[in-house]
Amino acid sequence: MSRAPTETRPDLYARVTQAIVEDLKRGVRPWAKPWSAEHLAGRIGRPLRHSGEPYRGINVVLLWAEAVANGYSAPIWMTFRQALALGAHVRKGEHGATVVYADRIRRTEADDDGQDVEREIPFLKAYTVFNVEQIEGLPGHFHAPAEPQLEPQQRIARAEAFFQALGADIRHGGNSAHYALGSDHVQLPPFECFRDPESYYATAAHECVHWTRHPSRLDRDFGRKRWGDAGYAREELVAELGAAFLCADLGLELTPREDHASYLASWLEVLQLDRRFVFSAAAHAQRACEFLQGRQPAGDAA
Repeated sequence: MSRAPTETRPDLYARVTQAIVEDLKRGVRPWAKPWSAEHLAGRIGRPLRHSGEPYRGINVVLLWAEAVANGYSAPIWMTFRQALALGAHVRKGEHGATVVYADRIRRTEADDDGQDVEREIPFLKAYTVFNVEQIEGLPGHFHAPAEPQLEPQQRIARAEAFFQALGADIRHGGNSAHYALGSDHVQLPPFECFRDPESYYATAAHECVHWTRHPSRLDRDFGRKRWGDAGYAREELVAELGAAFLCADLGLELTPREDHASYLASWLEVLQLDRRFVFSAAAHAQRACEFLQGRQPAGDAA
């Protein structure tokens, strides 16, 4: 994925979005291969800060894409100064990856009547991080080889327990996977119809992210009126990102669904018309994942 510049600029949204658009034009979904090869932090998962805290939202997509583009197997990232604080240094000539920080500042301004009004102004700041494979002199645990991972059957059991705990009305039958807002249920083909268990749970993750849009849950509405319109494409992008995040949290490989290939053109159209939407979609996906994880028994969230 082509890198956005690390400076804070008014067109940062456009630059990050354009990098994702370029991937989509090549038929590459930068969130569709979120795993590392052999590392202590795990074989499949979200990018991690040097403290071990997972990244969230759009930064997950940005760093997954950067890792795939450069062949990094380690999921851990840190700033130049954080490396120095650990007695390490970034190798000369290495280029960092852009991540962003969103926040709001409060400012008092005069309104049309001359009255002081406090306003919240959102802002976006970019900074640069480096993968630990670009850094020399780090403590050994940052480069430790992978520990034995959960056996496939253990990962599947964990995923099964996760979806059962949601309390969603998940029905099986037919050959279509979808979420029905009117009846508030998730429809999935029988388990046996899927290529492998991972494909079943990845599809379940996608449809359960849709399930969170119900007015009684996250009440997410992009003005969708019919199949294939802009609102539909926006919701599908949220579900696509949410499924990628959930699969990473559950330790499952996400294989892009063949029936979603037709969405690429509609996503491109939406992103080219709204340079901020991919940030918004990632934020909605993050909230959906946190909602689903919040329905797990204490201590069992992915």
